[in-house]
Amino acid sequence: MLRHRLIGEILVTHFHVSGLDIERGLLGQQKDGMRLGEWLIREKIQTGDRFLQEKDVLRALALQQGLVYQEHDIKPEDVDLSLLERVSINYAKQNKVLPLWFGEDGRILVAVSDPMAYWIMDDLAVRLDSQFLLVLMEAERILSLINRAYTRKSQTVDLANEGDGFSEEDVDDLVDNIDLSDEAPIIRWVNAIIFNAAKERASDIHIEPGEKEVGVRYRIDGILYETKHANKNYLNSIVARIKIMSGLDIAEKRLPQDGRIRRKIAGRDIDMRVATIPTARGERITIRLLDQSSILLGLADIGFYKEDLDKMEEIIVRPHGIILVTGPTGSGKTTTLYAGLNKINKPDLNILTIEDPVEYQLAGVSQVQVNPKIHLTFAAGLRSFLRHDPDVIMVGEIRDVETAEIAIQASLTGHLVLSTVHTNDSAGALTRLVDMGVEPFLVASSLIGILAQRLLRRLCPHCKEPYVPTREELSEMGVDPDRFFAGTADRHPVPANFRSPPVGHVFRHKGCPHCLNTGFQGRTGIYELLIMDDDLRAMSMKKIDANQIKRLAITKGMRTLRQDGARKVIAGITSFSEVMLVTTEDAS
Repeated sequence: MLRHRLIGEILVTHFHVSGLDIERGLLGQQKDGMRLGEWLIREKIQTGDRFLQEKDVLRALALQQGLVYQEHDIKPEDVDLSLLERVSINYAKQNKVLPLWFGEDGRILVAVSDPMAYWIMDDLAVRLDSQFLLVLMEAERILSLINRAYTRKSQTVDLANEGDGFSEEDVDDLVDNIDLSDEAPIIRWVNAIIFNAAKERASDIHIEPGEKEVGVRYRIDGILYETKHANKNYLNSIVARIKIMSGLDIAEKRLPQDGRIRRKIAGRDIDMRVATIPTARGERITIRLLDQSSILLGLADIGFYKEDLDKMEEIIVRPHGIILVTGPTGSGKTTTLYAGLNKINKPDLNILTIEDPVEYQLAGVSQVQVNPKIHLTFAAGLRSFLRHDPDVIMVGEIRDVETAEIAIQASLTGHLVLSTVHTNDSAGALTRLVDMGVEPFLVASSLIGILAQRLLRRLCPHCKEPYVPTREELSEMGVDPDRFFAGTADRHPVPANFRSPPVGHVFRHKGCPHCLNTGFQGRTGIYELLIMDDDLRAMSMKKIDANQIKRLAITKGMRTLRQDGARKVIAGITSFSEVMLVTTEDAS
């Protein structure tokens, strides 16, 4: 019978794969630790006049195992929603399985992309508590159907009955003060909002009262996306629940309030900063999610080009001077400062920070929260630090001349000072301090390095597609078209298993179920590192325009934000449009 034949034989007989390719695949799969079909698809093995595809391998498996390959797409309304109660969306996505409906013989039909994953089949038998029959589908088709089916399920469930559209298992990892034994719909709804935000890597949750409903939006990779809605009648209960969780006054509805929640979600420690504000339609809530695992990042993990990483690691260990990180709000400055502190945080150093607010708690570091109500400002905290024998001081932001001058004096008396300012590029930080009222000679003598940075979205590795850019696009990005098409243009280094574009191509975003059809997944940084030397110090003391300082720094080897972004485009990490969007000030 066909089911006893080897998969390689079926691919040769029915799908016209050459025997030589099968032999190569058998060797390659052992070497790379992959399935034969996966290896053949990755290596773009020919089958007739096209490359072998996942559907071909699934058809072959169907022949071998006596199963059915689902040729046509399944509509979400055809899925039996009652079966989704037995399998959480998280489990379904992770294992690429979805129970579909009951067959005529009473067995449940289950869509799978890997019928050889026997451990999943055993687990499904327990979860479904019923006999089932496998239907083979491509992973992307299953993920797409999962998203649409569970969305339909959540839309058909009323808040008064259940609230979140997810099974209890989905929120099992919400612990501490979130009481999962309480089936109250508001509690379950709020739990699901928080859990899903953490699962989708959202940085912020926006709960916004409208005229007839309460809207929820997540900020993912810097972009806001609409998610759930609730009836406006539940607004006060939702707000009260979140206020209780964050220790706020539930009776105070006229004034803004700030609170904090700390939870373990899906095995990750998440700090949440809660802010409420009264609006004409009711109280609005914003929750900032801070994943404590982010503090484990080092300078090598946040997207530095090797040359800049070496320079940054050299100046961060100097005994004195000021290092500034510049960029707009939300550009990752705090993460970079923490990565720098992780590099130098050792028992023989006394490190103190003053922040607004303290976002992540660092072991071995004394961190102070700004509190203007009791006059504990950046300047006041920094002045006090000098009486505590510090080696390294981090100031969350230099906002005024008083803070700037104290920071400079600290750096000139044997302390390393790390801080941030809001400027568009690295050279602009020099003139920004002078504009605050700091003497140019103090700025020049204290600064040792300035890092400008931006965050941009990474292309989704599952759906990014190559294309040939125009010479105009390349020139606009600062890339020599001739070097690019010859394959000699600078590119950012990537891991060995990373999919880079072919020579003469770059990637662009497309969209798939893995990335919520955005084409992007996660973010990385681009950087512009200005290292001060005698020439730059001499120029900065003359109150010369920032553009002239920048031009001099470029002649000394500084790469601009746009140039660093271009290297990441050529490497296949991000897209041309992303770089152009976040580096508009580099165009001149």
